[in-house]
Amino acid sequence: MFGKLGDIAGMMKQAKEMQSRMKEMQERVAASKFEADAGAGAVKATVNGKLELAAIKLDPEMVKGGDVEMIEDLIRAAIVAAQTKAAEAMKQEMQGLTGGMNIPGLDKMFGG
Repeated sequence: MFGKLGDIAGMMKQAKEMQSRMKEMQERVAASKFEADAGAGAVKATVNGKLELAAIKLDPEMVKGGDVEMIEDLIRAAIVAAQTKAAEAMKQEMQGLTGGMNIPGLDKMFGG
């Protein structure tokens, strides 16, 4: 009878450790910056690990051209590329944390 309680206590301890490691990983990734560019570097976007836009840089020469639609498309492409890099980094971190186990719901937490 007490053997089963010991197993449950061990599982609870493992769950707490996993929760602590997950929180540390989330904080580490959230503080990270991910940069991507579009238009051969004409637009550079930087996002944080929360997929929030942190910075955007435009090549002044591109802006002089005045093609607003192209600039908008490049900005959007650079932001999406940076967000994709951040999401992939989070996915890799989660796989390392869980040992590759597929835990339902975790992928949704990180943009999966």
